[in-house]
Amino acid sequence: MKRTDNLALREYDFERRFDERRALEWMQENWSKSFMFCGLYAALLNLRRPLVLWSLSLAIFSIIGAFRTDCTCYTSSQPAASDSPVCDISFYSAPVSKFWAYAFVLSKAPELGDTVFIVLRKQHQVAGGGWFMTMNYVVHSFMYTYYAARAAGLRVPRPCAMIITATQIMQMVMGLAVLGLVYHWMHEVRCPSYMDNIAWGSLMYLSYLILFALFFYNSYLKGSSGDKGSKAE
Repeated sequence: MKRTDNLALREYDFERRFDERRALEWMQENWSKSFMFCGLYAALLNLRRPLVLWSLSLAIFSIIGAFRTDCTCYTSSQPAASDSPVCDISFYSAPVSKFWAYAFVLSKAPELGDTVFIVLRKQHQVAGGGWFMTMNYVVHSFMYTYYAARAAGLRVPRPCAMIITATQIMQMVMGLAVLGLVYHWMHEVRCPSYMDNIAWGSLMYLSYLILFALFFYNSYLKGSSGDKGSKAE
């Protein structure tokens, strides 16, 4: 699948003027502040109104980020690295995607950073990064919308929680699939990556996959089967 110019997103001024080099320098100088944001986030967990605003703002941010990063792997101005969209790393230099990659990293401050920090490091422009970022934006769009609704005291139907957990599981499956394709093509086409990146990324996605799968089973399947057994007796 190749990029087509008519699918390119319109670039806004703030995206076009974004200086990723200066942004990276700022992040390197202020990385320790993530601990402060982490503490602030934990302190706000028991405060309903700030938690509603926080979750709602992250939901809106994730929705916009999902729309702005979708298809940017195919629509940047540089030639494709290969015929495979998984191997295309041109999103690292495209105005739209590189801005939202940096914004995505900043949104991870309460979580003490994220492995997508490599998005802004020129020496680590690995294949698949754009897919990981967009998938996370999409899943977080649903997740933080759900959190905001719950924090506001709204009654959210149980199937909604099940669907969100299912999308998180699918994200991990897709992450492993992308890493598998990168590994498969790494030596056959121009698909830049490193074994360390593939190994650690696979370990991360696999561990999350197991955790979310166990959570889904214990929360939505185990109890249901127990209830059916009790009613049958």
